[in-house]
Amino acid sequence: MRLVAALSAAVLLATAGVASAAPAPAGRRETVQQIIDRLTTSGGALGIQARVTGLGTFRSGVATLGSRKPVPHNGTFRIASVTKPFVATVVLQLVGEGKIELEAPVDRYLPGLIDNRITVRQLLQHTSGLFDHTEALPLDPAGFPSVRFRSWDPRELVAISVSHPLGFEPGTQWSYSNTNYIVAGLVIEKITGRPYAEAVERRILKPLRLKDTVLPGNDVEVPGPHAHGYYPDAKGRPVDVTRLNPSWGGAAGEMISTTRDLDTFLAALLDGRLLAQAQQEELTRTTAVSPEYGLGVSVTPLSCTTIYGHDGSIHGYAAMMVGTPAGRRVELSVTEAANGGNPDGGYVRLLETVFC
Repeated sequence: MRLVAALSAAVLLATAGVASAAPAPAGRRETVQQIIDRLTTSGGALGIQARVTGLGTFRSGVATLGSRKPVPHNGTFRIASVTKPFVATVVLQLVGEGKIELEAPVDRYLPGLIDNRITVRQLLQHTSGLFDHTEALPLDPAGFPSVRFRSWDPRELVAISVSHPLGFEPGTQWSYSNTNYIVAGLVIEKITGRPYAEAVERRILKPLRLKDTVLPGNDVEVPGPHAHGYYPDAKGRPVDVTRLNPSWGGAAGEMISTTRDLDTFLAALLDGRLLAQAQQEELTRTTAVSPEYGLGVSVTPLSCTTIYGHDGSIHGYAAMMVGTPAGRRVELSVTEAANGGNPDGGYVRLLETVFC
């Protein structure tokens, strides 16, 4: 279940000019609850927890399959590719400090690792052309058990990527590749002399007091109260995959957080507390080649405004963190129902209700 589909659908909806009018503010909380209840009854979600600026927290569905235990209000969950804005923020901080140049080839910092034409900017904006290493891993229902608990070294993942040719000349097209952020994590490590996770902790987690956000590395556990994630086996039967080794995601998608911590991070990121002005402008700047993605954040027009953030999915979990510089935000965690379902535009309606 990829929530990026909801963002894409929202773009199409706004472009088509058929978005329905959002309810008055007084009725928004009730409407949001109705939307997420519909998603957990027939929309393919087992459990949902959400946080909406000015409206509070929401939850629907259950925390474990076959039980009545509710989803925790502020439970921890795997945030998958929502890791990327954290990593991009650290890179941009190092740019602001004069330690990294966006237009410099990655080869300057990591000689011989990848094609010497690829720049730091192209990593962060997914215009490098690097093959996505996850496409070569057995992450499907049949193959996932063989790699579920395996530990991966970042350079091992990059080696998988560079064993394939570039998809295009660097800088000429946009194509989402998790390998870009594995390499970005290695750049951070090279410049700081410490693992990228330590830089994220020192520069973002500690200053913002994000006490429930962790970078697990090879740790397979989800700490604290949490809903369980499920993924089908080769015969389509749901398997509890809450415990897994996320190192194949690494700097592209390993982190665990809560809606509260993500809200704190996104507020600080969008109002300029984490970056100098020049880097803040780069964060959300799009191009003709990358019209809907800045440097580590998606840029998505709705019927009334533009939202910034990221979404992601990993076995058992999907997450979304989006907002506006004006101060409205929504964070969402979804665990997938075993019997599937049809969201039928539910995530689009949620975004339109919250922001419009």
